[in-house]
Amino acid sequence: MFDGIRKRVVSMWFPRLASDRVLRARPVDGPFALTLETDNANRLYSLNALAERQGLYQGMSFSDARVFCPELRSAPADPAADERFLHALRRWALRYCPWAGIEGRDGLVLDITGSAHLFAGEEPMLADMRQRLMRAGLSVRLGLGDTRGAAWALARHGEGIAAPGDPLAALAPLPVAALRLEAGTVTALQRLGLRTVRDLEGASRAPLARRFGPTLMRRLDQAMGRQPEQVSPLGDPPHYGARTTLPEPIGLVTDVMGITARLLDRICAGLAENEAGARILHLTLHRVDQGAHTIELRLARPGRDASRILPLFERGIRDFDAGFGIDLVRLEAVEVARLPPEQTSHTTNARADRLDDLISRIGTRIGIDNVQKFHPVDSHIPERAFALRPASAPREGDGWTTPRPRPVRMFSPEPIAGSGPQPPGSFRWRRMSFTTARASGPERIAPEWWLENESWHTGLRDYWRISTHEGRRLWLFYTPQHPGWFVQGEFP
Repeated sequence: MFDGIRKRVVSMWFPRLASDRVLRARPVDGPFALTLETDNANRLYSLNALAERQGLYQGMSFSDARVFCPELRSAPADPAADERFLHALRRWALRYCPWAGIEGRDGLVLDITGSAHLFAGEEPMLADMRQRLMRAGLSVRLGLGDTRGAAWALARHGEGIAAPGDPLAALAPLPVAALRLEAGTVTALQRLGLRTVRDLEGASRAPLARRFGPTLMRRLDQAMGRQPEQVSPLGDPPHYGARTTLPEPIGLVTDVMGITARLLDRICAGLAENEAGARILHLTLHRVDQGAHTIELRLARPGRDASRILPLFERGIRDFDAGFGIDLVRLEAVEVARLPPEQTSHTTNARADRLDDLISRIGTRIGIDNVQKFHPVDSHIPERAFALRPASAPREGDGWTTPRPRPVRMFSPEPIAGSGPQPPGSFRWRRMSFTTARASGPERIAPEWWLENESWHTGLRDYWRISTHEGRRLWLFYTPQHPGWFVQGEFP
């Protein structure tokens, strides 16, 4: 009878998840740590075992760590990459059970109820987990119990298996911190002499509930199984794909376009529901002779408007040889991006949309990556404030603003005659004579010393906006270290 199956939960804790992830790709012999800037200080974020043996600990100032351990090697932490890696581990853990979820930033929780017999029991299952993870270069601690709280406590404070129906026997010697309590509550309980779970279980509940509130007793009851606590697995990411099987083969372009339109409407509806837009779509046409052809469509900007996307497939469909006919059509959005809803009004400007459609249409002919444009770059150096990238690249810098105006036209610095830090009253540039009418500045720009291969070397530049009597508005700069004047841009 299934009613007699007792719930069993496994907690996986990866105490060095971030550093293990980095060291798997680039092993290091010796102490190693990842650093992260916290509270205006660079602190240790994750350490390997050798660094911990040197007395270093998480949250320690990086400068202090270098004093205690001069041979310490470090790298910047990437919490976003750690999160993606943890989600990948969750998908891997589904080989043991159909229910797996994320627990914090360094743990997993698995509901293995009814699954242990597939691995010859609970102990062999945990041994298989540990062996596979250690082979992958990951440190892990495992706990197993009837409840999520008991498994969490064993993984982080004991590492073991609690016998079915008797969690107290395994949790009794563990510290009260194993009940997932706040640090202040743990300290207060220790001052009262309640240091272990056994002490807390044997104490009178009413005074503790009045002093610490309901959270303390709830955590205790959850660990002991007196109060239920669900394991909430993460759902799989939405899949944007649709297919149709045809009773009779088709071959006309209009027929294929009609089928594609229906599939595209279904996919765009799903994208709109999840506030996403497609970047790359694959249309796969299967022929009756078992041949297949995939038409890839790369959009200049994530989109979910079927009426704008559908015409872009026409050229690829026309070039496809249907042979004896097509009996299966499949459409899938293989790459999507976040696309929040936009408020429409009578003032909506469709110019940007028309430009994106033009880039996508050209991209279907010559390749979307071959259509390039200038993108802003996070740098105050004029030569580095932009880069030539594919027009379909994410627009990360669209919201950037500059505190000082910049010229529309920029070019390599061109020397002019002048002396002293003040702009010249008159000068010649490109065989033309100019007289300064108004000057605004200076704006001093220093080299980015933290970057390698600095082209400015030891230079400073004092930039001026010059309005001339001849009507030209130029961008000049003066170099104090090697006195000289240059023209680098022109304002409209």
